[in-house]
Amino acid sequence: MKMAKKCSVFMLCAAVSLSLAACGPKESSSAKSSSKGSELVVWEDKEKSIGIKDAVAAFEKEHDVKVKVVEKPYAKQIEDLRMDGPAGTGPDVLTMPGDQIGTAVTEGLLKELHVKKDVQSLYTDASIQSQMVDQKLYGLPKAVETTVLFYNKDLITEKELPKTLEEWYDYSKKTADGSKFGFLALFDQIYYAESVMSGYGGYIFGKDKDGSYNPSDIGINNEGAVKGAALIQKFYKDGLFPAGIIGEQGINVLESLFTEGKAAAIISGPWNVEAFSNAGINYGITKLPKLENGKNMSSFIGVKSYNVSAFSKNAELAQELAVFLANEKNSKTRYEETKEVPAVKSLANDPAIMKSEAARAVTEQSRFSEPTPNIPEMNEIWTPADSALQTVATGKADPKQALDQAAETAKGQIKAKHSGK
Repeated sequence: MKMAKKCSVFMLCAAVSLSLAACGPKESSSAKSSSKGSELVVWEDKEKSIGIKDAVAAFEKEHDVKVKVVEKPYAKQIEDLRMDGPAGTGPDVLTMPGDQIGTAVTEGLLKELHVKKDVQSLYTDASIQSQMVDQKLYGLPKAVETTVLFYNKDLITEKELPKTLEEWYDYSKKTADGSKFGFLALFDQIYYAESVMSGYGGYIFGKDKDGSYNPSDIGINNEGAVKGAALIQKFYKDGLFPAGIIGEQGINVLESLFTEGKAAAIISGPWNVEAFSNAGINYGITKLPKLENGKNMSSFIGVKSYNVSAFSKNAELAQELAVFLANEKNSKTRYEETKEVPAVKSLANDPAIMKSEAARAVTEQSRFSEPTPNIPEMNEIWTPADSALQTVATGKADPKQALDQAAETAKGQIKAKHSGK
């Protein structure tokens, strides 16, 4: 899912897994009796409630409560919570992108979760880290996604796939003729360009000793980031990328070229699996290629999570429901219904999941990826970085000049909007 801009991976013993699947954390009989007759509201993602139907029914029976599930686009649930929460019409449990956590916590919209370490250890390090703010936990991961490489098997076979981005450049130079193309990517957006820039040493924010992001340490214009941007610029400068994939409509052009059989390979995400299948494309999916320095292209890991609203009148019970929905058993069931890759470590090699080429690709690519920064200051990076990369793509500025300006703009906005924290 592409998150803000559109918008790791997966053994506890069987006893722990079974106890979690049964009812989440154990509770006292008094707690159960106090919850009797309560109603919880869950905001689930659009067309994804089928994935938790059985889990909700089991929770209702175990706790003698009613759970109402409402589908809403998950990337916009925090926006709705700002209005509905204070009005008393919001959810108890919601689902949201991991990169929105920091902002939501700063605004007081989420409840801190108090769950044991053995529950937290169920999930991949990157996915659980996406739910942490100031070393406190505010959600449990329900699914992960990351960008991967889609290729048209009718245009290029698996054996013919270039191994590095530079080899894809050479392949595209032989293939691109203005109407057909080799490799394409939305490298005028930091969400995608970071895959190259970070491979040479660029980064969004540095980290302090405790692992938290340091918003005063911005690395989008360091030497490695500039080197990566220079490589990106070559694809545009040499006519290997069409002008139409620059800007807001770029994603539509890129996807159309692939579904029309006019691009051999593109960088996209599992959110397009169904669309490409429906288009009748004979495609394959694999991890992103390596760079000439031997490092694999990185990517941002998108994490969908279950979180508890700060406005919930049944916060303790809501936490139990979040834990239950995200446990190992229910994560696997949800995958079977929705095909969203679980964040549970023990499911990484589950045969039912690994038979999916998309799930395998996401799992493998996640090894080279990290969460999209979840601090509020990330909001000040997207627009300046994208603007800089678009000037690089169109040849209006050299990479260093453009990225220096982006970093300066981002620092100014962070100082103006976040210095009072």
